[in-house]
Amino acid sequence: MEEQTATDWIKYGKITAGVILGWSFWFCLLVLALRWVNPPFTAFTLQEDWEELGTERYSLRANWVPAEEIPDHLKLAVIASEDQRFYAHWGLDLAAIDEAIEENQRGRRVRGASTITQQVAKNLFLSPAQNYLRKGVEAGIAVLIEIFWTKDRILEMHLNIAEFGPGIYGIGKASEHWFGKGVGEMSFRESARLVTVLPSPKIIKAEPVSDYVENRSHWILRNMEQLSGLRFLPKPQPDTVDTMSDIAGLEFLPDSILVIYIPDTLKMSIPDSGSLAPGLESGSLMTEAELDSMLLEIELDSLLMDSVLDSLEQ
Repeated sequence: MEEQTATDWIKYGKITAGVILGWSFWFCLLVLALRWVNPPFTAFTLQEDWEELGTERYSLRANWVPAEEIPDHLKLAVIASEDQRFYAHWGLDLAAIDEAIEENQRGRRVRGASTITQQVAKNLFLSPAQNYLRKGVEAGIAVLIEIFWTKDRILEMHLNIAEFGPGIYGIGKASEHWFGKGVGEMSFRESARLVTVLPSPKIIKAEPVSDYVENRSHWILRNMEQLSGLRFLPKPQPDTVDTMSDIAGLEFLPDSILVIYIPDTLKMSIPDSGSLAPGLESGSLMTEAELDSMLLEIELDSLLMDSVLDSLEQ
């Protein structure tokens, strides 16, 4: 009898191991496929109470924004806000976890240490439940995602499946809902405000701007400057200004371009006959988002040229 019982346990153990291995194999294939396939839904959209929201569930693919169409400043904003070591870790930020444990043990406010990759794993496959089992499974899936996906794909997935308001999933839908414009038209400040809602999308609103959103978005913009070396916040204005500065803030940029900031629209004028930046014409009018994009290209080109010159001098 005892020998038969031992045999049964071995048999059941083999069956269980086979089931686990089989499930793991198919789950790995699913994760690998999602490197190229955009999901129409996630665990979070399936768990959403759409009836309470008064709307129907929709496919995430309908508003999907490909990685190449997501502005660099929006990608930088989410990294600056949620995971500043995103490009350095492999799914788990062990340093942030240690810091969070220490702060929690000191009795301070409970602090999370989830990376962007962990948030993707949670949003795709799990639930918002707060327990150690879910966090353990989330960590394992995050490592798997880092193995199979690129960092750009992880960012693209995160921005297209994250919730930016009650029932508002993905930046494609969020930009239209909050700002009435496409993702490519969003300014630096709008990107920072949109990212601000991510920790609590059911409560925080990107518009109208509350004191919290204003302060938090300013903090994000400051971190974007520290991470990139580029400028996203206006320079402090002197106490004494001339007549023209009283009307609009003046700032000199490369190629002798004088940019005059005016609310809503920005008028470009050329103080001399120097060469112009690509796409810039004397007396042209540009939106803030168009100017943001052009300034970023100018500064990136300047940084690249400095790097080339340094390498030639060495």
